[in-house]
Amino acid sequence: MMLGKKSADFALLVHACDRYSFLYPGFAYFFDRYWDKSIPCNYYFATEELQADIPGFENIRSGKGEWSDRLALLLREQIKERYVIYMQEDMWLSATVNAAFFEQLLLLIQQHNWKQVKLTSAEVYKTRPTDWQVEGFTISRLDNEQSDYLMSHQMTIWDREFLLQQLPKNEHPWRNERKGTKRLKRLNPEIYQVDYFAENGNPQINKNENQIPRSAYFTVSENSALNSRVLPFIEQLKNGDAAAQAYAAQLQQHYDQQLTHDGLPKPRKVDPVKRLKNWLTGK
Repeated sequence: MMLGKKSADFALLVHACDRYSFLYPGFAYFFDRYWDKSIPCNYYFATEELQADIPGFENIRSGKGEWSDRLALLLREQIKERYVIYMQEDMWLSATVNAAFFEQLLLLIQQHNWKQVKLTSAEVYKTRPTDWQVEGFTISRLDNEQSDYLMSHQMTIWDREFLLQQLPKNEHPWRNERKGTKRLKRLNPEIYQVDYFAENGNPQINKNENQIPRSAYFTVSENSALNSRVLPFIEQLKNGDAAAQAYAAQLQQHYDQQLTHDGLPKPRKVDPVKRLKNWLTGK
């Protein structure tokens, strides 16, 4: 897979964890199918210690550690571009990405020094339209006081230094989103949003031009196991070559047996009373 020409300003970072390596082939397959390879940015697939051979991506590694520490190390020491398009390995593309949209948006970001542009739609975002449009999509500005999840790990374009400032030491992903949102509310920066990607089928929240095609992706992982959003992807893989069909069979088995991504049975939930009883009886 040949990807776009090198860029001194933009990187696309897939931030992955080693325990989810089972998802890497699916991410790569659908990224290759739907991403426009002419988009001018550099491509990084970040693991902890594993080597990941993802076509078109440079594999960089953070080492083990807490989520915020691993991401901060990557941004400080291995990624030098000014802006980062952030993704994770369980975000599988399901519709074509338009290069013209990204080229125009990246130019606007450079011209206006925007620090964060959210690329997905969600009801928790309360927005106000700006005068900018890209390929028929309205660029909106978040009402930070009325919106939630100002800090989120959905697909977003970040100023790298600004993102680093949102990564205190030793924060796991959920704490980072929760506490990071509180920090951003106090800081009250300009945060922009555009309805380009339909994440998990979420509808548009802005007034955009009619009939403008969106791209889309689905998050196929939940509590370290596959969720039902993986099923359409399995059907597409079944129509692929022998390797794709074999991977589809593995995904189906994991889904049917509710295995975790490392192939283990999904832990059963134990209610607090039973957990206390087990502890008291030494079980």
